[in-house]
Amino acid sequence: MEGKTVIITGANSGIGKETAKDLAGRGARIIMACRNLETANAVKDEIVKETKNNKILVKKLDLGSQKSVREFAADIVKNEPKIDVLIHNAGMALAFRGQTSEDGVELTMATNHYGPFLLTHLLIDVLKKSAPARIVIVASELYRLSSVNLAKLNPIGTFPAAYLYYVSKFANIYFARELAKRLEGTKVTVNFLHPGMIDSGIWRNVPFPLNLPMMAITKGFFKTTKAGAQTTIYLATSDEVANVSGKYFMDCKEATLNAAALDEEKGLKIWEESVKIVKLTPQDPKI
Repeated sequence: MEGKTVIITGANSGIGKETAKDLAGRGARIIMACRNLETANAVKDEIVKETKNNKILVKKLDLGSQKSVREFAADIVKNEPKIDVLIHNAGMALAFRGQTSEDGVELTMATNHYGPFLLTHLLIDVLKKSAPARIVIVASELYRLSSVNLAKLNPIGTFPAAYLYYVSKFANIYFARELAKRLEGTKVTVNFLHPGMIDSGIWRNVPFPLNLPMMAITKGFFKTTKAGAQTTIYLATSDEVANVSGKYFMDCKEATLNAAALDEEKGLKIWEESVKIVKLTPQDPKI
């Protein structure tokens, strides 16, 4: 990864931190795109110390704020001649009661789906210019516990709010598949993955009984953050997937999706509504 620039969202904890550490160890230049700068800078120092790679930058990004996404993207477009890999890793889950972003969007969906959707659009010209480039999206098998309601793509008031984590991961899958289709022939690949259920981070605070579906999917088995980062790392680095796009991976192998996830018409409708929700303008880059 020497000479390559990698943006990782949510790189200050969990599998994002492990991904940053591993890729830094391979010589990559890492841009840690994080909401909490204090934690991110502490993690940066830890990574530099451990890997002896000082090509690590921390930049402010709150995916739940469209203003923050636009400011981050403008900074990247202005200062970065290329992006070799964009890793959409950041994610959040609420427990019972939902929250609404400053843009009037349900916060879990804003952070996990709409923020990455907007960011990808704003950086797409740099990615195309950098081709061959890769986009890696961290989804989840938990998508199987949900469906995306086209009539409620801004699901404010959903109870319990934890359910929207599953919905947001399903939205990630529709986004990744439609994005890969639109980027055919550009040498920018898009792949997405289930990292496994990780013994840290966003699920730690989910109370009973909301954790029951999660336990059913994981069969009570949790991975370490290091193990959970391996498929992300594989998709960001491996020559085996250099020409693979639009595919779902688990444990560094291609995996199958359910029939609902293969509904291209629904994926297109979600894309078109997402364009409106993130307020893309005629001046913004097109995909």
